[in-house]
Amino acid sequence: MRVLILGGGALGRSIAEALKGEFEVTIIERDEVRANALSEGGFNVVHGDFSYTASLLKAGVEKADLVIITTMDVETIKKSIYVVRSNNKEVPIITLLPDDVTLEDILASIESEFEAQLKVDYAISPKKALRNAVIQTVEMIGERKNATLLMRKLKELKERSDSLLIVMHDNPDPDAIASAIALSTIARTIGLRTQIVYGGDITHHENRAFVNLLGADIMKVSKGSYELKKYPFLAMVDCQPNGNVTILEREDYAKIKILIDHHQILQHLQEFIPEDAFLDIRPEVNSSAAILSEYLRTLNISVTPELATALFYGIYIDTKKFSKLSHVDLKAIEFLAGNVNYELLDKIEHPDISTETAEVLAKAIINRRIYKNIVISNVGFITNRDAIAESADFLLRLEGITTVLVFGIVDDRIEISARTIDVRTNIGAVLKEAFGDIGSAGGHSQSGGARIPLGIFKLAKDRNSLLRLAEEAITEKFLEALKVKES
Repeated sequence: MRVLILGGGALGRSIAEALKGEFEVTIIERDEVRANALSEGGFNVVHGDFSYTASLLKAGVEKADLVIITTMDVETIKKSIYVVRSNNKEVPIITLLPDDVTLEDILASIESEFEAQLKVDYAISPKKALRNAVIQTVEMIGERKNATLLMRKLKELKERSDSLLIVMHDNPDPDAIASAIALSTIARTIGLRTQIVYGGDITHHENRAFVNLLGADIMKVSKGSYELKKYPFLAMVDCQPNGNVTILEREDYAKIKILIDHHQILQHLQEFIPEDAFLDIRPEVNSSAAILSEYLRTLNISVTPELATALFYGIYIDTKKFSKLSHVDLKAIEFLAGNVNYELLDKIEHPDISTETAEVLAKAIINRRIYKNIVISNVGFITNRDAIAESADFLLRLEGITTVLVFGIVDDRIEISARTIDVRTNIGAVLKEAFGDIGSAGGHSQSGGARIPLGIFKLAKDRNSLLRLAEEAITEKFLEALKVKES
């Protein structure tokens, strides 16, 4: 690769020294003494003014693969860009810029003076470059601190026991499962034995495919089980001790020594968790898998294709198919991408749909009721709660529909999933307003859920009456929270 450096001052020489040996470097330098010194230093040097065509042609600009402009003089920069482009229209150009000048300013001035619209591929402001370097260093220190503190805590636990129980929330999703597997991988590097557990069920067909295809070693347990009691220490990933984790009793909280989550921190969390616990809770990050990927990268722990695929898919799901990414999520994707098994990923994302899911989806379509651009659907008595969310996702694709609510009765509770593409609506807040006083409800701006104990609905004479009463109450409360009148 032929690199042409315009200017042999301190910066130009420093760049040339860094590239020497790996690239074919030529320096154009106007000062004769400096040019001779560079030549004596073993560099290929052309003595001349690099803002003139003759000097550039002598240096072989027409054959160059890259041109680097190192001057900070604006007039020289403009003239050099024009002359380089006059002799080589495609060569990439990197130029320095004074801190108070933008590349748009430079190009506009060139167009005005030379009546030419030219392209510069890269422009670097020393002040901005220095700022970015400082920020990157701060981020690196922060990453190392978090990873170091986690490893320190794991080693501390290893001195007191050889086992660690990793707890996920009930009905764990790919983000929780991948994060738990990653933490297990880290813990095992220092000899800790781990077991990953959850309460509830994994019913979503994509999540079941995720577990089966990746061979995830996870176990379903119940509150007060021996499996929970025999472990002296607990780690929680993608969750905090609240209603989404029903397997823990209050006395189990004292055993929580690690908590890693990307959800908003719970109030009074310190009342539940020991003071010496390692906490890494980052609401600004959109997936726990990204946080665990950061640990793996910083600690230089080898990541198998299966683990990389799991983490990658966890980030994909929790960031709404990469539509909402933080800086940490982006770095995690970059770290994992080269090691992902994309054939396996495709099988996870497109598994065969289960018979029950298909039946629930059919019920959601048949039983849908439309209120302007809103769909509410009752899928009746079911066992697969995740089919409710899948049905909501599907109904949102109907033409003219902006908001969807699907509900069904699972065991002794009503399960609700809602979706919206209306930017004026925060569906999580709507669900909380509608059902927060009779159950648990919440979510994000575009998706959310609620769970309502059957309670007084159990007084209904039969199943059909129960469904009718539930549908009337849910429809009324939901539309009221949306400020929409039934028609």
